[in-house]
Amino acid sequence: MKYAEYDIDDFLTDEFFIQWVKQPNENNRHFWEKWLDQHPEKRDVVMQAVSIISSVHCQEKHVMGDRLYVEVFENILKADKEIKYLAPNHRHWHFSFPWRGVAASLLILFCLGMVYQLLRVPQLNDEAFKSGPIFISKSNPAGKKSIITLSDGSKIYLNAESEIRYASEFSDSLRLVSLKGEAYFEVQKEERPFVVEIEETKIKVLGTSFNVNQKSNGSLTVALVSGKVRINDKQGNQMHLEPSQMMVKEKDGNLRKTSFDPLEVTGWKDKVLVFRKSSLSEVRRKLENWFGVKVQLNGQIDSEWSYSGIYKDETLENVLRGLSLTSGLNYQVEDRNVIISNPK
Repeated sequence: MKYAEYDIDDFLTDEFFIQWVKQPNENNRHFWEKWLDQHPEKRDVVMQAVSIISSVHCQEKHVMGDRLYVEVFENILKADKEIKYLAPNHRHWHFSFPWRGVAASLLILFCLGMVYQLLRVPQLNDEAFKSGPIFISKSNPAGKKSIITLSDGSKIYLNAESEIRYASEFSDSLRLVSLKGEAYFEVQKEERPFVVEIEETKIKVLGTSFNVNQKSNGSLTVALVSGKVRINDKQGNQMHLEPSQMMVKEKDGNLRKTSFDPLEVTGWKDKVLVFRKSSLSEVRRKLENWFGVKVQLNGQIDSEWSYSGIYKDETLENVLRGLSLTSGLNYQVEDRNVIISNPK
């Protein structure tokens, strides 16, 4: 049976699961964290099983006490009875049967089975599950944004088509999160460093506000609004940023530092959609990401074409209308599909 098909009884008797609760290590913790990420529908059942296992105490030695021994022996003696069988023709047949021996044998087998089960289950304690953190993953599809507050009070604005992973409770020495896509961070200042992992790059801060964007073309940008950040990658490159500075890491791994437009880079968290001399492909990407639609381009459009515009919490219809009025392009909306065409 696969773990996805387990109910609470199956988890309670699974040795690998019990080992994770009792003696978590790098291997079993990694497996169960990944498995829970992939099967969030099983989290409630798993937590119930963890709670039950953590509340059970098994003695190191399972020995039958004197009192129990006497009770078992007395029950065997009381079991000396005759068995009556009813024949098919409704006549009664009586047999004198050595029931004492049978009862003793059955009871011994039962006791051996119970002892085996007790010895088979490892010793558990109430603190078993507390030794490993629970990891949480949050993701947004196209057209959706969300705000996440961490255990330390730090706030994450997670953009569309992005995913964040973090511990429910950070360790005593480090606050670590992993990101795919784009997010804006408002980090609470304290002694523990706050580290954002994104592919092979680490961004380390103490208390600051910054935007991280992993683009679909493989490049990465880190734009600092306040505070200070230090960026390291696996190639040994390192860069420090001051407010209003942005690191750009190209697909080939090269790093460079530049300034940035705060509204264009971070406006998305305040529902501001910004186009700054955006190419048609960039307009298409932003519309698909922002509104969760598919955009189809028809007709010949000048390769030098670009578009600029700012929209504060506007509908798709209003953004397309503004695009049409300033550029001369036509548009059509069919369900979640948008067709942009050049009438010329």
